[in-house]
Amino acid sequence: MNTVGSVHSWDIATAVDGPGTRFVLFMNGCPLRCLYCENPETWRMRDGHRMTVSEVMLEVLKYKRFIDVAGGGFTVSGGEPLLQPGFVGSLLHEVKALGLHTAIDTSGFLGARASDAMLDDTDLVLLDIKSWDPVLYRRVTGVELAPTLQFARRLSERGNPMWIRFVLVPGLTDDPANVEGIASFVSTLKIVERVEILPFHKLGAPKYAKLGLKFPLAHAPTPNIELVEQVRDSFRTHGCTVY
Repeated sequence: MNTVGSVHSWDIATAVDGPGTRFVLFMNGCPLRCLYCENPETWRMRDGHRMTVSEVMLEVLKYKRFIDVAGGGFTVSGGEPLLQPGFVGSLLHEVKALGLHTAIDTSGFLGARASDAMLDDTDLVLLDIKSWDPVLYRRVTGVELAPTLQFARRLSERGNPMWIRFVLVPGLTDDPANVEGIASFVSTLKIVERVEILPFHKLGAPKYAKLGLKFPLAHAPTPNIELVEQVRDSFRTHGCTVY
């Protein structure tokens, strides 16, 4: 368990990154530059703390009893966890051996790096699908859409349970055709346990200021409840369980 990874931080979260109370590990490094990213401090691997799998496991063990009682588990997030597949794969294997529920929070862009062995040790994949329109996807993220869709199909074929997440930004991702495209695609996937519509917010803006960066969506509006419900209804129309 001496594989080394670049880690930003960890936290204990309730019913946010998977069922129950979670030990959430945030990795450093991400190939995407999402316009609404709330964690710009995790973009670069060199900014993280070098930790071995053993060192992370010592932290997990401190909370294992509490997590067991709370019916929770372990989530690895980012940044983008699949940027460090060797470290994350080894870590998930060790956590799974403890009997804890495991989850990966990912954009899916690097899904090809996730081995079958890693996915065998993953109980849940939290998959962000940020747009259906490839041009808009590149505008929002800086990368291509196709790898994420390919990863979603692979998870579906394997039978890996998924939660699909979609960030709703008025004037950017809210076009009905864009929403309809994602909803229609999601309806073709197996074992999508839920779809989460995440209203755009600006809570990460102070981090950009601290880092001397410009927040790209500083002047974008946040969605009102009517728009959020409209988008949720679009997914429900395709048979999705929506939150």
